[in-house]
Amino acid sequence: MSGLAELYQNVILEHNRSPRNYRVMDDADRRAEGNNPLCGDQLTVWLKLDGDVISDITFQGLGCAISRASSSLMTAAVKGKSRREVEELFERFHHLVTVKPEPAAPETLGKLAVFSGISGYPTRVKCASLPWHTLKAALEKEPEVQKA
Repeated sequence: MSGLAELYQNVILEHNRSPRNYRVMDDADRRAEGNNPLCGDQLTVWLKLDGDVISDITFQGLGCAISRASSSLMTAAVKGKSRREVEELFERFHHLVTVKPEPAAPETLGKLAVFSGISGYPTRVKCASLPWHTLKAALEKEPEVQKA
């Protein structure tokens, strides 16, 4: 395993073991549930908005290491960002996990670049993208997401 691949794997494992922002948010403005019936990943995303800026975001749920790590890294990446910035980040992340990543991905995505190898594993793409689709549903006030 290359040094970069090993680093990426370690980041995913660390965020799976100790996910950031893993809690229920009682005073959330928005909430959505995500479910990937093919592999069993289930999560809830809560948002607190200040205008169109995500002032706080949390999640809880059950899922594989990739799903939990993606949720954890996503919450850290979008906190403090405007809706437009989150939508742009969603598109860049979705491109990263569904298409062979561009060399500039680490510079434009920060820690989210750890998912750059996921596009080679189509069944894992849904695991990595489920939190993002759930976030998008929460922003759009949709109560539940069934697909990743």
